[in-house]
Amino acid sequence: MKWTPVRDYEEMSQLAALRMFNALTRNLAAKREATAGLATGNTMIRLYELLAQKLNEAGLGLAGFSTFNLDEYVGNDGLNVAPSHPLSYRKYMTEHFYDLLEPRLGFRLESLLFPDAENPTKIDQRIAAIGGLDIQLLGIGFNGHIAFNEPIRAGEISEQAFAALPSRVIQLSELTLQTNARLTADGDLTQVPGQAVTLGMASILKAREIMLLACFREQTDPLARIKAGIISTENPASFLLKHPSVEVIYTTDTIKL
Repeated sequence: MKWTPVRDYEEMSQLAALRMFNALTRNLAAKREATAGLATGNTMIRLYELLAQKLNEAGLGLAGFSTFNLDEYVGNDGLNVAPSHPLSYRKYMTEHFYDLLEPRLGFRLESLLFPDAENPTKIDQRIAAIGGLDIQLLGIGFNGHIAFNEPIRAGEISEQAFAALPSRVIQLSELTLQTNARLTADGDLTQVPGQAVTLGMASILKAREIMLLACFREQTDPLARIKAGIISTENPASFLLKHPSVEVIYTTDTIKL
């Protein structure tokens, strides 16, 4: 695991956008296809703006570019929330990335894929069918979750079983609900759905390259436990220690490791 400290949010975003751009263009040039697992949240907003600028400037065709988002909220009807929902991750990706891509690049909206609450493992099958993800972009929850793979108490599940978890609908933890309400819903907990459909640990860990970004002070503890080499189902991001190609980019103005 490579640890890359940077000064602040802007430097993190610039570096991560360059890493993503290089990975995508390298694969598009070599095989005319590129696949990326994408994350949402405040951490990623500037990155997507910069990545779209780089792709637009390069003018490389994106007809062979497919994206697989990590998660989506699930409504009371058991279905993915509609794109009109104020917290919809499909809405987030459209506004912060896809709408910024110039139409001449040829990115196809059918290549914008999300886990589906009605058939969660379908996305695992799609990823396997294309040979896995070239690069997976991750954030990290304040409780150490990646995507919405929430912590599970030690003893309730083995490390092997946890690493093999498929995509599925889960109940979000109280900390995750409170955090997301504060960061994305002006503190209104009633606006945050209690469930989400998440990409499973298995598909995440099979990506050829993983990049995790962190810029919140509250992420210090789960990151410190990872840096100490402790793998635990109570800190899901620690399973990245099992992966051969992971870079953690973190901001030193907020995170002290």
